[in-house]
Order: sequence, then structure tokens, then C-alpha cells
Amino acid sequence: MRRSTLIATLAAVASAAYLSACGSPPKDLDLSLQHASTQGLFVVGMTPPAEGPVIDRIQTWQLRLTAADGTPVSQARILFSGGMPQHGHGFPTQPRVTRELSPGVYALEGVKFSMSGWWDMRLGIQAGGRADTAVFNVVLDDGRNRR
Repeated sequence: MRRSTLIATLAAVASAAYLSACGSPPKDLDLSLQHASTQGLFVVGMTPPAEGPVIDRIQTWQLRLTAADGTPVSQARILFSGGMPQHGHGFPTQPRVTRELSPGVYALEGVKFSMSGWWDMRLGIQAGGRADTAVFNVVLDDGRNRR
């Protein structure tokens, strides 16, 4: 067997083993990057960098936070958590919201996806005496997203 054929075969077997061990993301997974917070107090949007979400590169994302009526929400405190639900681990970095770039627009720095698969990005939001949460799902495909 030629070396390239052997490598391709091993890669296919490893991929099948990965999917059987970790499973595919749920079919009805919401992949939208803008939606209402859990209790509907805010509308939250997440914008990845221009190259999109990639594996093995630290990135800065932007968060847009508005009230339900579309008014930008300034001076919010936003905490980040998340990881890979099917693997049971968090991000390899400690992403955090570092500053407000303009009214209602915040920088989420230190985002690094270490592997392909389903990641969730959870935000705890406190603003104007109100608190809510928002969850975003991102699925990275190893061949399409690695740079």
C-alpha cells in the first residue's frame, strides 16, 4: 500500500472513531450569531473576526448588546464561559470581555478553539440592574476552519 493511501485510510478511520466517540452536534443546534438573551432582556450579537472562527489561533470577537428595543447597552459587565459540551472541557484560553469599543459594542479577547467540533460560548450579562444570559453555538470543521 502506498504511503499516501495509508495516511488517507488512517485519517478516515480516525475521523470515524472521533464521530462515534464524540458524536455529531445535535441536528437542531441553533448556530445563529444574534438572538435574544435567555429571558429576553437583551438582544446579543457575536461577530467573529473577518477570517471567521479558526482552530489554533487566538482571536478577538465583537459582542453587540442592545435592549429589546434596539437601544445600545453601555457599561455592561459581561462574563464569558463555555467549551465543548460533548467533550466536557472548556476553552484552552480564558476569553474575556476587555472593553467597550463603542456604545453597546464590546471586545471579547482571547478566544481560541483548539479542535474541530461543537463549541458553546456562554455570556453572563449584567447591565442597568438587570441580569441575563446568552448562549451561542459554533461548529468548527477541521478541514474548513484550520488556518
